[in-house]
Amino acid sequence: MLKTILSVSGKPGLYKLVSNGKNMIIVESLVDNRKLPIYARDKVVSLGDISIYTDTDEVPLREVLVSIKKKENGAKASIATSAKPEELKKFLEEVLPNFDRERVYPTDIKKMIGWYNILVAANVDFEADEKAEEGEEKIEETKSEGNVEEKAAKVKKSADDKNPKETKTKVAAKTEKPKTQKNTSTKASTSSKAAKTATPRKTK
Repeated sequence: MLKTILSVSGKPGLYKLVSNGKNMIIVESLVDNRKLPIYARDKVVSLGDISIYTDTDEVPLREVLVSIKKKENGAKASIATSAKPEELKKFLEEVLPNFDRERVYPTDIKKMIGWYNILVAANVDFEADEKAEEGEEKIEETKSEGNVEEKAAKVKKSADDKNPKETKTKVAAKTEKPKTQKNTSTKASTSSKAAKTATPRKTK
């Protein structure tokens, strides 16, 4: 769901993607439901692509919003966006203890709190995104396992198909050898008989 929720530079609030047009998109405000066009020159960011810096890695914005929702029991944020920088940092620390204090500024925290309040007021179920992604991961894992098994079965079948041919070739080779030996001995016997027959004809 957050993939279709957009933040447009220079415009307040959040917007939901409605449709795509030529060199523009149509969005709908989550605040007043007003529709308007957004052009290619406008800077647009999807909330699904935003991550928050931590001391070790980056955390998707969705996870931070889910943590805030759990903290506030589904209600709006208990802190105002106009709070002091230290208060804002303390609030974020409760939901994301290891956030990077050097790269996450108070203005970023204000945006997150403001976005969270808009999403809750508009009844956007951003928690469903996490469940959907987990389901997709499980489906992909199942498909991957199935592909591995299928490939293994094909390899085995291919090996089985090759073995009979090799066996037939070996048998044929063994069969041909006795025939060659038999023919050779026959020729040798014939030559011997011819030699014996020719001996009495010699004169002294």
